[in-house]
Amino acid sequence: MYETLITEWDGDQKKATYSVTKLGLDEHVYKKEWAERIDRRMTGAFENHQCALEDILKSNNQTVDKSIIDEIHLQRVRAKTVPFLNIDNEIINTLHLLKNMNIKLGLISNCAPEEVEGWSQSPFAEIFDTTIFSYKVKYAKPNPKIYSIACEALKVAPQDSIFIGDGGSNELQGAADVGMNAYQATWFRQSNLHGDVFPKLNNPGDVIGIVRSKLEV
Repeated sequence: MYETLITEWDGDQKKATYSVTKLGLDEHVYKKEWAERIDRRMTGAFENHQCALEDILKSNNQTVDKSIIDEIHLQRVRAKTVPFLNIDNEIINTLHLLKNMNIKLGLISNCAPEEVEGWSQSPFAEIFDTTIFSYKVKYAKPNPKIYSIACEALKVAPQDSIFIGDGGSNELQGAADVGMNAYQATWFRQSNLHGDVFPKLNNPGDVIGIVRSKLEV
């Protein structure tokens, strides 16, 4: 979703940021602790963002101040909601064209609850046929199960599906491993993450040509 449907970046700067300074942890310590919990956050092991922060503090023998945690949580929610407020028109137009072609649309996103609070109020919510959030299904890309859940929800076979993503979390290889046709979206962020293993799409509209070619086979 991030860097495929929406982007957190404006050039080399993030559109919105937030601070965790009030937690009282060294910045490097916090980043290490946060990174170590990414899998658990993505698969719903933590009930919410606040629980993850509490766990970090307790692991470092720090006092848990719920008012500070709530404050940081609200800052993070606001930062993660910003990308939903400025959606590229070409992406919306492409999605509508696909719907008009009777193509089923599904979203598979590695995310924690606070990262997708802006989803329900976005235009995407009414466009997609199914939405698979990792924290809800308890599986995250590239686990094959999350792709299977999406295909089952859409009632399509993996080999008849196209998966498009920026390539983070090894999602493209995960999709290919279950039989999906994987393409790398580079319209927001250019990346050589996968070299030439997966075809690159430079514009959202490129998807239309790919779908039409598949339908003609």
